[in-house]
Amino acid sequence: MALTIFILRLAVYILAFPVFLMNFLGLWSWICKRLFAYLMVTFAMIYNRQMASKKRELFGNLQEFVGPSGKLSLLEVGCGTGANFKFYPSGCRVTCVDPNPHFEKYLIKSVVENRHLQFERFVVASGENMHQVADGSMDVVVSTVVLCSVQNQDQVLREVCRVLKPGGAFYFLEHVAAERSTWNSFWQQVLDPLWYLLFDGCNLTRESWKTLERASFSKLKLQHIQAPLSWKLVRPHIYGYAVK
Repeated sequence: MALTIFILRLAVYILAFPVFLMNFLGLWSWICKRLFAYLMVTFAMIYNRQMASKKRELFGNLQEFVGPSGKLSLLEVGCGTGANFKFYPSGCRVTCVDPNPHFEKYLIKSVVENRHLQFERFVVASGENMHQVADGSMDVVVSTVVLCSVQNQDQVLREVCRVLKPGGAFYFLEHVAAERSTWNSFWQQVLDPLWYLLFDGCNLTRESWKTLERASFSKLKLQHIQAPLSWKLVRPHIYGYAVK
């Protein structure tokens, strides 16, 4: 199996040689970050449509974590185009963090379309280093389809715990590696290097549930599901929340 994966990966490298060459020359990142932000407008709409019921279920109890102020302080890590805004409760104070500055214009459009929220600010930063967000300042942190592309999942979760108030919650919805010894896992391994470049650092083969299980949360509610998505490669998902 390993030899077959190697041979097919080599074929992928050959067929997609221009992309890998541009990446080697340092040109691809500049192109991809602009193009990815533009394409995510469409991708996010499709994902929201197909995952709407799961998102409503996931975010249905956000109000349980409202602090003494009476308003929910929420930080979204890897906010992208603001596709989750429609699922947040009215009056929620939202701060957004994303390393790609090209998302901002699409994010502002989502802010205008979701007047029920109180938008605080957009911070250009990676999830591994959110020093602009104060310690213990957030009731809730949200991450949807983000842990697949961060450089260091453990560091991101340490940052999440840092910014959460005691008793605050981290909500997640992430595509993950398929069960091993399945055809889906096989093709995830074959296509992972190209997928990583085409989708701005996204990994198909991450077992993100393991990182969540070893993080320093007091409670973890996690479910594995096959998401109702068109692309079979990203159907394996985990979702749930963890309490600090």
